[in-house]
This record gives sequence, structure tokens and C-alpha cells, in this order.
Amino acid sequence: MKKKTRPTYTPEFRLESANLVIEHDYSIREASEAMNVSKGSIESWVARLRKESKGIIGKGTPLSPEQREIRDLKKQIKRKELENQILKKATALLMSDSLENLR
Repeated sequence: MKKKTRPTYTPEFRLESANLVIEHDYSIREASEAMNVSKGSIESWVARLRKESKGIIGKGTPLSPEQREIRDLKKQIKRKELENQILKKATALLMSDSLENLR
């Protein structure tokens, strides 16, 4: 018995599909037929893209390249801050050890 799997779409495909409705004045039905995707998927991608254009980022992978870049940069900042905290703690430990050896 085969288990049904949901199709996965790249962010670029989702963006292109949503742009059919937003920029090219396709209806949801026309876009879903043109891209061979369900109407519900197109509706959610269009809603997400409209929110992203207003600066609202929800759950899931962002559609627009700018929002994906922002997400990646935030991850890098978080990682660098964590590395910085670790280095500060390591420096403090090394300094306290060296001060104890001087006594």
C-alpha cells in the first residue's frame, strides 16, 4: 500500500505562481490551472506574498528573495552573537586562571 505524499514546491516556484495572480492579473483558478497546482495552495501563496510585501513574515519558508535573505542574515547574526558570548566566557576563564597563578 503506497502512502500519499504531498508535493513540495521550491520558493521560486511559489513566488512565480503567486506573481501570476498579483502582477499578471490571473484569477486564482487560472493560475492554479496554468501551474498545475491546487487552488488552495495558490491562495495561501498569494496571501503570504501580500503579507511579506507589507513586512509581515509568518511561519514557513519566505517566498520573496529579500525575505529569504533577511531570514538567512538573522540566522548569521544569531550565530555570531552566540560565538561572541562563548569567546567572552572563555576569555574570562583564562583570565581568572592566569590571575590565580600569579598569587
